[in-house]
Amino acid sequence: MTPNKALLPVLAVLLLVSGEHNFAAYAQQPSGLQIFSIDASEPRPAQAPQFGAALLGGGGDVDEAAKFLCDHSRGGEIVILRASGTDAYNPYFHQLCPNNSVTTLLTTSAEGAADSRAIEHVRNAHVIFLAGGDQSNYVKFWVGPLQREINSAIARGVPIGGTSAGLAVLGQFVFSARNDTVTSAEALANPFDAKVTLDRDFIKIPELHGIITDSHFSARQRMGRTVAFLARILHDHWANSARAIGIDEATAVLVESNGQAIVAGQGAAYFLELAAASQQCAPGKPLTVKNVAGYKLPAGQDSKFDLKIWRGAGGSTIKIDVVNGTMNVR
Repeated sequence: MTPNKALLPVLAVLLLVSGEHNFAAYAQQPSGLQIFSIDASEPRPAQAPQFGAALLGGGGDVDEAAKFLCDHSRGGEIVILRASGTDAYNPYFHQLCPNNSVTTLLTTSAEGAADSRAIEHVRNAHVIFLAGGDQSNYVKFWVGPLQREINSAIARGVPIGGTSAGLAVLGQFVFSARNDTVTSAEALANPFDAKVTLDRDFIKIPELHGIITDSHFSARQRMGRTVAFLARILHDHWANSARAIGIDEATAVLVESNGQAIVAGQGAAYFLELAAASQQCAPGKPLTVKNVAGYKLPAGQDSKFDLKIWRGAGGSTIKIDVVNGTMNVR
């Protein structure tokens, strides 16, 4: 039976108060916003949050990363942002962060992302977490009020995290996937391939200035495309040198406000730097770029990396050359 449209706002309010989400989500659907909330199981008075960034490579959660965000939140609400999917992260954070309430904002349009209810949740957040999905929706839907509110939250010290597509938009430079994803083979064969869509300054995290991030790094063989992204950033005069962080699945890089980072989880993180222009980076031609410096840092207690001086401990150095689209890592 289809509800009377005139009664939808009243019914939605009644069902939200009673804790029922399904009909409320239906009533909110025209605005492109669905809100799912869970109260804290062990509520405590919230204190001012402490900034930190949890960068997750996707393909599996890292409990240490969730707890890192909980600890830095110092109570209050964890706000999960996504443009597809469900509220599946609510029970996950609810279990690991008993002192926090948890709300998922499912924004499926620019109108939904700009909704005053979404803005208010982000304005009051003690953690912001960007779920996986399709980052092209994030750069399309969230530009404007929601984007400004996220950046204001970061500026006042609210910790932030992201996984997979959520990770992809956290650096100053962003592979935005506006024309679908791109493989390493495609990007190396032509760094100006139509699928190589780059954006910048979407989310403003000072510790990630000058950096592009990439997920599912080893499992999907993304080293090559990340090198191509770095080459494009320099070619397009966005920076004189550029850096990248590639993160394996079920792995997280946990960054403190002073730029000190550790790697947690099951895989490794790769810290890359291109300090000089490519030998060949031109439309329709295979990439040639040499002397890309890298540092592979496996997860573990001894893993450390300082983003400010771009130096690590507990890992190993690598060098990357690309000649006519063929990559060599040594």
